[in-house]
Amino acid sequence: MPELAISADKVAFIIEKAREFDVKEGDSDPDSGSNPSDDDALDVLEDDGSDPVVQELGSFMIALNEDEQVDLVALTWLGRGDGTIDDWDDLRARAAEARTEYRSPRRETVHYLLGEPMLGDLLADGLDAFGIDWSGERTTADSSAPSQQDEDEPTKQR
Repeated sequence: MPELAISADKVAFIIEKAREFDVKEGDSDPDSGSNPSDDDALDVLEDDGSDPVVQELGSFMIALNEDEQVDLVALTWLGRGDGTIDDWDDLRARAAEARTEYRSPRRETVHYLLGEPMLGDLLADGLDAFGIDWSGERTTADSSAPSQQDEDEPTKQR
């Protein structure tokens, strides 16, 4: 079984953030003048070009090293069905070769990945081909669980 240069934790984070972005839609109510409660807060799902999720995801992916970015592209292609796990070395070589054609490889690789429809699902399918269960990974803070500070703080009596 081939090995990934990128950790499952990093890919899981990208999957979750990409899925947050994938639910966005074009401006479906351009003349909306009402408040969010009147619109059932549907405007939050509109992509207005200033999405903080895209900025966070792009910043995260641009900070990855070359091998990690190559793995992301190859995982995307694997998840899309451009090859099987047996073709991993070839997929990875093709991704590395494609990267050499970019003037700014780090930035353009991120731009390519962000432009891939359903990126989160493709990466998840790619990890599945490796037999990696990413769904149990903690990628965000669980606000429902008590913090260590809460557990350490003595109960205050009035």
